[in-house]
Amino acid sequence: MMEVQIQESVVCRPQVKVQFQLGSETYSVSGNKGILSEQLVSVKEESMAILKDFITKHNVPNDVPDEPIEDSSEDDGEILEKPQVKSKKTKLT
Repeated sequence: MMEVQIQESVVCRPQVKVQFQLGSETYSVSGNKGILSEQLVSVKEESMAILKDFITKHNVPNDVPDEPIEDSSEDDGEILEKPQVKSKKTKLT
């Protein structure tokens, strides 16, 4: 018979450390508390926040409209509809 013992130990130092570079900026994130899975979640959330801030800070739109531009002109008041295509059904006897 095999007996498995689970020991909960308090980790003084982080087990998860991440360093990444976005452009010329370098970021470092580490999981500081909890078990390994909690540290991974914490590092992921913090990294995503850094990435979001980086994108927001460096994103300069170049004449990008908020809404898609329609190709129709003002003179063209007609709405073109696709003609209905009748499906051909073959009867097997």
